[in-house]
Amino acid sequence: MDIIVLRPTATKEDLKRLVKKIEGHGLTVNISKGTERTIIGVIGDTSKISEEEEDAIRVMRGVEDVMRILKPYKLASREFKAADTIIKVRGKAIGGKKIQVIAGPCAVESKAMIINIAEKIKDAGASFLRGGAFKPRTSPYSFQGLGEEGLKYLSEAREKTGLPVVSELMDPREIEVILKYSDIVQIGARNMQNFKLLLEVGTCNKPVLLKRGLSATIKEWLMAAEYIMSKGNQNVILCERGIRTFETATRNTLDLSAVPILKQLTHLPVIVDPSHGVGKWDLVAPMSRAAIAAGADGLMIEVHTNPEEAMSDGEQSLKPSAFKKLMEELKPIAVAVGREI
Repeated sequence: MDIIVLRPTATKEDLKRLVKKIEGHGLTVNISKGTERTIIGVIGDTSKISEEEEDAIRVMRGVEDVMRILKPYKLASREFKAADTIIKVRGKAIGGKKIQVIAGPCAVESKAMIINIAEKIKDAGASFLRGGAFKPRTSPYSFQGLGEEGLKYLSEAREKTGLPVVSELMDPREIEVILKYSDIVQIGARNMQNFKLLLEVGTCNKPVLLKRGLSATIKEWLMAAEYIMSKGNQNVILCERGIRTFETATRNTLDLSAVPILKQLTHLPVIVDPSHGVGKWDLVAPMSRAAIAAGADGLMIEVHTNPEEAMSDGEQSLKPSAFKKLMEELKPIAVAVGREI
């Protein structure tokens, strides 16, 4: 017993009585109220509910149906919610008909730089501004980001352009400062299975952009999303950013087949990060076009005014002129798949 569907005539008292019974078994609930039906997702080890107890719940007043979800991820599954989840951020919808493009530098380097890039990507048609203030780097000697100062610069860029801000959280101790300045909290690939961190962002009131781990299966990725959702935060955006394979021609292997697979398995919005997926600026445009054709709800693209001198990931960053050209190229592809950009 993982999903309980209530009748349209179910009262608040019916719901309250049902929740109390479920919680009496040491389980918790997630209540999703639709226009016609209220669905209760039962969270925890539901195997402890016997068939007899399940039948008793089935005949309670207000209950229409009781179902088992076979997949280990419950709240993220299509079985729990058939309709696509649409996440609204400052008036912009991720997961709807419009394809949203998140763009900006890998790392915030200065106030003038981030404001300049924000203005250029907005002019090109981007919807969100990305920028790392706390940077996870392979080498401890590489640039690690400007911290809160960088977040302040992102906030100033938002004030000037109106672009909502996406920035990465690496440490639970930094969550308050990230929430203060960011509109979307990013969990990077290296932290996809940092379960303490996932549970922490599950309690926050900001959408979470969850990147796929370096070697994570789709199932493991969805289970990571389930950690976040199990704590009450249903606003999770999945981001395919390439996985580690034997291939060395590109930085990672961008798994675009994950997009249509996820569309079958989950109601959560799916975006693609071609910049990290390929690691080479001249491959970003063709993979961006392919991602839209595959059904992605959005893109995350690295843009820098001077990639040759970027402190992080310059080799995969588009210059503003190339980004603007790409945005024009994406429009007819979006129309061809029934979307807009």
